[in-house]
Amino acid sequence: MDTQGPFRYSSLKEKRQGPSSYHEFEATELYCPKCGKAVPVIKSLLLVLPEGDKYEYRCRFCGTSVGDKIDRHGQYYSILRM
Repeated sequence: MDTQGPFRYSSLKEKRQGPSSYHEFEATELYCPKCGKAVPVIKSLLLVLPEGDKYEYRCRFCGTSVGDKIDRHGQYYSILRM
């Protein structure tokens, strides 16, 4: 018999370490101020920086920039890290 029901409880130690399967999130939809709603986005490489690869998210419909992200484990990041 499952005493926890549909919920999973974790210890304080697990909460501090965080789940091992979530290292980074990838946005598929973000809010576009021009369209006025959440829209699908296109991710494109903007800059290769010493601290990581900077990507920009743009609205798929109007092209407005709706966010950015620095990926510290990207494929281009290792080029500058010598």
